[in-house]
Amino acid sequence: MNRLLLRLRTEEGFGLVELLISLVVLNVGILAIVAGFNGGSLALLRASETSTAAALGDKQVELYRAITYAAISLNTTAVDGTYTGDAAYPGTRVTGTCTAPVAAACIPTQTIDSSSTPPSPDGRSYRIDTYITTHTPPAWGTYSDGRPLKRVTVVVRRSSPLKTLFRVSSNFDQSTG
Repeated sequence: MNRLLLRLRTEEGFGLVELLISLVVLNVGILAIVAGFNGGSLALLRASETSTAAALGDKQVELYRAITYAAISLNTTAVDGTYTGDAAYPGTRVTGTCTAPVAAACIPTQTIDSSSTPPSPDGRSYRIDTYITTHTPPAWGTYSDGRPLKRVTVVVRRSSPLKTLFRVSSNFDQSTG
């Protein structure tokens, strides 16, 4: 019995050390879980922005699909460095007096946010840049017979900080009316 008491006395405080080590291990595990939740919420935010940008870009391209070839143009207005710095800007641009029935099809740069009509679906601010260029592809293959094409490129960016979220291009030829 004395041996047992002697042995217990020599291990005094060992339970406290075990408890502290287990608390540290538990805290590391909890912090890893919290970091995972934070990463997941950021991924959901990015996915939400990207899907909203895709919907806005597709909606803008659909405006051009609803009008005739001759009506596809942009009003000549002043544009900024972000607009002119895009890869879709160079080329033979189609500008002039836009005759599209929907005014949004005539504006090269527009901002959609919660105060717009209609508002942004998620309440965030997006910048929609539209580029229209012309080119005549070679008359070979099954796609083109040498007629001039108008290429409409829509780029949707997050307004602040500026980041490209979605880009879509579509070609239109004179057979669209």
